[in-house]
This record gives sequence, structure tokens and C-alpha cells, in this order.
Amino acid sequence: MGQLVMEYCSVYPFRFAVLTTTALITISSCSSAWRDPPTVSQEEFITEHEDWRSNREEGLVTPPGGPVLWSGLFNLPQGETAFGSDPTLPIVLPAEDSPALAGTLVRQGQDVHLEPASDGNVYLQDGPPIEETTILENDRSGNTTYLSLGSLGMRVHSEPGTDRLWLRVWDTDLPERETFRLPEYFTLSTEWRVSARLDRYPELKSIPLADITGGMIEQDAIGELIFRKADREHRLIAFGNEQSRSYFVSLWDSTAITETYQAGRYMRVPAADEDGWTTIDFNRSYNAPCVFTAFSVCSLPPLENRLDLAVTAGEKRPEKPAY
Repeated sequence: MGQLVMEYCSVYPFRFAVLTTTALITISSCSSAWRDPPTVSQEEFITEHEDWRSNREEGLVTPPGGPVLWSGLFNLPQGETAFGSDPTLPIVLPAEDSPALAGTLVRQGQDVHLEPASDGNVYLQDGPPIEETTILENDRSGNTTYLSLGSLGMRVHSEPGTDRLWLRVWDTDLPERETFRLPEYFTLSTEWRVSARLDRYPELKSIPLADITGGMIEQDAIGELIFRKADREHRLIAFGNEQSRSYFVSLWDSTAITETYQAGRYMRVPAADEDGWTTIDFNRSYNAPCVFTAFSVCSLPPLENRLDLAVTAGEKRPEKPAY
């Protein structure tokens, strides 16, 4: 009987039937089978959240990944694209950092190499000046090539499921590096820390997602996270794979109309345990990079992740979003 109850709960966690005594037993067992999140003291909960928020704030202004410092995102078409401070070039950089011509980026398929100008002053980050043709590995290669030019940093940026490539530029001298502060948060609450069960897909599913630039990217999803809130069951597509230590989740809820970013928010959710369970902490829902910079390629939440729920937890939108 216990095995039958668990199988029933897995498939029909919210089906109610009162036709027989067996059905009543099933309902009771379904209720008790749903796990509570691991116990955490209020002090520990607050401390861990403050540490997480502090690390997030620091990360947003730390190069190369800190979007607050991003100062350019330039499309790289096939062929040659020259860059420097000359205003007639396809990629124009600040004159205080770059000579008139710093170099030329040459794209062939998905490969990009740099042909430096004779006095381009382009360096490998923390390395020597580039004086000959150099292959640039993009930021999804696992071996990213980082460049420096004055106070600027640069790398070739790629997104999954698309053949588009960009030159991403950031400026380590931007004053926001010292002055930036995170937007306001909703009041911290353990009520928004909930258990979730991973409903795995038979195999990884490639999900097309619109992005903020008007293009499309694709991400692999492992399944859907099922959680309960406001006396209802909700689902969120979880992006990742069996090797992921955490899943990426993008979501939209009704607070986006008035308080949170209009295009939705992001979360990281710990990977499910061997029994398929994890914990979603909506207090750690956060703004996408495009909230802080116009030089980003942010994916939008899939329609399936539009919650019929007001998630009054996590990061609110800043007064003046960049996008």
C-alpha cells in the first residue's frame, strides 16, 4: 500500500477523491509525504542571507563578470571588425584608453582572432602586449581569453544555442565600482523558503528563450521544480543537467507589475538530492544583469515560468533600471 500511495502522490499530488476508504488514505498520505525544507534557525537564516547579499553586491562590481562595470557590447559579424578610438570605426572605444586603431578582430565561423595594430597597446590580461595574431577563446569555451587596453577589459562573449558573438567591454575605472549599492529587498521571511520536488524530463530538453536584445538563445532544462504555495501547486522549469550543482531558474510573477523588474527575476536553486528534493529560497531571487547595464544579453523567463502568484520576496527593481 505504501508504494502505491507514493506512486499516486508522485503523479497526482493534488487529486482529491472521497469515493472509498482507500482514496481517503491516499489523500492523507499525500499530505504527509510532502517534505518540509531543512530546519534552520532564524539567526542562521538571516546571517546566511546577509552573507549571500554581500557576495552578490561585491560580484556585481568585480571584473570581469560584474555587469555594473560593463561599458560596451559590440556585435561581431563574419570578417574584419576594427576597434579603437577613431569615431569612424565599427567599434569605438574611449580615447583616454585606446589609440585611434587598437587592432582588428577577424571572425571566421565561430572562431575569432585579433590582429593588433603596431601601436595598439592591447595586452593579454596580466600578461605581455599582443604583438602578433592571437586566437581569442570566447567566454563559453572554458578557456576565455581576457584582454586589457588602458582601464578597459575585453573578451569575446557567446550565448548558448546561438551563433552570435560579441565583444564585451568593461571599465575598471567607473566610479560605480565604489558607489554601487543593491536595490531594496522585500522583508526577509522563512515563509518563502519552500521544498520542491524535481519532476525530471526523460532526457534534457532544449528550451528556446527570447533575450533582451530581440534575439533567441537556447538552454538545456533537466525538468520542472514542483512546489506548493498559497494552497496550490506551482511549477518552474529548471535549467541545468545531472552534473549541475545548482539549477538556473528565471521567473515572472505579479510583483513585476509594480515592485520588481518588469521582465522577471532569476534564481539559483540547489540541485535535487538522490530522492529528487531541493529547497527554493525565493528570498534569493535577484535582478538580471540587464537591470544594471544596457550592455547585456539577458534571457527572458519562459511562459511556463510565469507564476500565478505574487512572490513578495527577494530583490526589487532599482529606481532607474538600465534597460
